[in-house]
Amino acid sequence: MSASAEPRANVLLFGGGAVGAIAALNIETGGLGAVTAVLRSNFQVVRDTGYTIESVDHGSLKGWRPTKGEQLSLSLLVNTVPDVSKENLPPFDYIVTTTKNCPDIPPTLPELIRPAVTPGHTTIVMIQNGLNIERAMFEAFPTNVVLSGVSMIDSHEGQLGEILHEEKDVLHLGAFQNPTLDDHEREIALAHNFIQIYGAGGKTDVRFSEDVPWARWRKLVFNAVLNPLCAITGLDDARIRLTDSLVEGLVRPAMKEIIDTAAKLGHILPADISDTMIHLDPMDLYLKPSMQCDIEKASEAPCGNFMEFEYLLGEPLREARKVGVATPNLNVLYEICKALQWKIKEQKGLVKVPPKRIL
Repeated sequence: MSASAEPRANVLLFGGGAVGAIAALNIETGGLGAVTAVLRSNFQVVRDTGYTIESVDHGSLKGWRPTKGEQLSLSLLVNTVPDVSKENLPPFDYIVTTTKNCPDIPPTLPELIRPAVTPGHTTIVMIQNGLNIERAMFEAFPTNVVLSGVSMIDSHEGQLGEILHEEKDVLHLGAFQNPTLDDHEREIALAHNFIQIYGAGGKTDVRFSEDVPWARWRKLVFNAVLNPLCAITGLDDARIRLTDSLVEGLVRPAMKEIIDTAAKLGHILPADISDTMIHLDPMDLYLKPSMQCDIEKASEAPCGNFMEFEYLLGEPLREARKVGVATPNLNVLYEICKALQWKIKEQKGLVKVPPKRIL
């Protein structure tokens, strides 16, 4: 039976920004999944005119939208999470989360997706950065399988609905081990099944990750250091390398703190991992990591983005304290990120400051 004749997996995508749009495109291209996309800031634009995508993997697309599949009754684009019970909808086989994950900003991610989760059935695929992101999911959904997606994609949304995908999509996909489930073989089988769905179109490089913590610590060498540092300084990762001393004076020492913490926890990273991550992006692209994009959007208007620094920087720091690794450089980056996040909260009215005294 051909892929097009098989029943397609019922997939809910939560977060249709730069990473989510390419994820939906990969799933739809392979023909094994039908995507319903929950969009927020770009909902109106994508509903009216579709995505405009320039992709190194998929080429140029104008007016593209995910399809719902004939067997599904759900609208292909929504701006709120469907409640499968109240709306009497077919259960979602997979919920793919690609949004920023900010546990310091309510409502939390598990609270947001809860209406769409069918206990014991829905597999949650977290294509998101950071450490320990699965713990809140396990607590909220103890009977559900949770998969880990570590994406090495470089994709950005400029104007709403306009996606620029410049570096080839590489996704490391594995299974978190849910402590309340006694069937890790099923978790692994569902990871391989999603790999098949995601990669069937042949437009992406999706690989099974046998060691999920190792894969996450590896990416943290970049994300816990260069990601916040670019946000703080306003320099993209190429310009960080072009400065006289920032790489040797701060980037490498901070990366060593991540590497040492990972080693203490039994995750031995390659000897050249710092060089790999420092030179990860081509110099002539002048790429901005996600936190820098977020802080720039937040400075442009109160509707800008929060930074997801807690899972990228806060959790590695907390793990370092547990195992006795000194992290003076990461501590400074973390405190500055907390202050910048507080500033965004003030702009959005989430914190109140006393009025200025008039002399």
